[in-house]
Amino acid sequence: MTITGENDAEKLKNLPVDFTPVQHSEVLCGLTEDNIKLLRRFTKIGTALSCERNVDRLLEMILEEAKDLTNADGGTLYSMSDDKTELRFAIVQTSSLKIKMGGKGEKITWNPIPLKGSDGSPNHHHVCAHVALTGTTVNIEDVYEHAGFDFQGTRSFDSHTGYRSRSMLVVPMKDHEDEVIGVLQLLNAVEGGRVSSFSPVSLEITESFASQAAIALSNKRLIKELQDLLESFIRAIAVAIDEKSPYTGGHVRRVAELTMQIAGKINEAKEGPFAEIEFSGDELKELQTSAWLHDVGKITTPEYIIDKETKLQTIVDRIEIIKLRLELHETKFNLHKLETLIGKQESDAILNSDYYSEIDEREKTLREELSFLAKANEGGEFMSDEMISRLRQIGMTTFQMNGKAQTLLLPEEVENLAIRKGTLTVKERGIIQNHAAMTNKILSQLPFPEKMKHVPYFASSHHETLCGSGYPRGLTAEQLPLQARIIALADIFEALTASDRPYKKRITLSETMVIMEKMAKDLHIDPDIFQLFKKEGLHEEYARRELAAKKDGTG
Repeated sequence: MTITGENDAEKLKNLPVDFTPVQHSEVLCGLTEDNIKLLRRFTKIGTALSCERNVDRLLEMILEEAKDLTNADGGTLYSMSDDKTELRFAIVQTSSLKIKMGGKGEKITWNPIPLKGSDGSPNHHHVCAHVALTGTTVNIEDVYEHAGFDFQGTRSFDSHTGYRSRSMLVVPMKDHEDEVIGVLQLLNAVEGGRVSSFSPVSLEITESFASQAAIALSNKRLIKELQDLLESFIRAIAVAIDEKSPYTGGHVRRVAELTMQIAGKINEAKEGPFAEIEFSGDELKELQTSAWLHDVGKITTPEYIIDKETKLQTIVDRIEIIKLRLELHETKFNLHKLETLIGKQESDAILNSDYYSEIDEREKTLREELSFLAKANEGGEFMSDEMISRLRQIGMTTFQMNGKAQTLLLPEEVENLAIRKGTLTVKERGIIQNHAAMTNKILSQLPFPEKMKHVPYFASSHHETLCGSGYPRGLTAEQLPLQARIIALADIFEALTASDRPYKKRITLSETMVIMEKMAKDLHIDPDIFQLFKKEGLHEEYARRELAAKKDGTG
């Protein structure tokens, strides 16, 4: 449908974007029925452009609607490169030749149009480049008779297809900052079955439409850029968390990837407990973000606790200080004994076997005590009551230092060495567990959009259990959403199969699955998710991808 009345065109140009016939009835009085239909359609197009989320589909829609509004047979939509040095072919269509390239159509392999020549001068030879550089519209009645631009590419296209390019309308697409982000090129306006030139009204409509389309496209790109920035920032935080420890590098990535694999299998389930469950695209994005951020609270956890390899480890392993202290105690004992003998002028007693026997006995005892303390420090053996009693006896032994009595072990050292299992004290374990609460505290401060509002809850619940024994909130099965259960299982599986943690022995994949089977039975992890995980062979796939890579030194 083509409009020919220039007064009508001026009215169309000045209408607001949110125009509706009811609100602007006084304007409609002066327009024809065809004009009113066009206005209504313009409004619908504007709404459609705003609602379209897929950028490729949006580009197609822009060109298709521009062609339809001007009765153009063909057209090309160019997009500006990020560095603003060239125009790239985004969409190419010719209705009479049934050509559809770009977007969902055939891939475009044509070279971009440079905005500068080889000498660095502006490229005004190509009409689309000229429009991009100047920001002005060009309306050509017949490209074969126009001498201002180089149409060699157009002529080449015609010779290969048998087409005859004639009229051309080239319009810049400007964003809200008046920057050219693309060029809309229309070809061969059709009027009454014949190719005609683009009318002044078509030009004004196309310019108005191009402006509206540019804003819609700019908004979509801005949203995508912000989303990409957010995702990159999230991954950067995850890398920073993993880099705090030389033992957990890649943990967050592996948990996030495993989480999404499990969610994908849930979406594919056609029977069983997940047959009626399907995560939407937004829900999957929310889950993925939660998995990437599940350990963000660890930025507040001291590295020496995260990596605590032995019971006495802080910045250094304090077992070495204890060794020096014991050796110093033994040296002072031997010196005291020697001074006593010399003072009594019992020089012959120095050669007495009793003296050396006592020295040997003391050294033997020292070696045994050091060996016992070193073994206890490793944390690999359960500390029985007898072992703890012996530990306390060693710790209570005193010796003189600068005229003051001092115990061989400080109270804090006794407390650490008396840990019955593992390397963490009750206080340190509390600090470790606090990272989940800190995850919630940190993420709750961020203004997540509505579609991602559950990220803090999902991310901070990865240590909760279905039986209420987890932390930080002690949630029950009724309070624990499926998304949090998925992250929890992925986190536990990754931790169990990790071969580089200093605080645990390496276990096999089969041993891991036995442990998790028991955890599922005790409702520490979701039994249904675990059965799906096992049935789909995700544990084996993970082992081939991650564990084999580590073994080969490639991961």
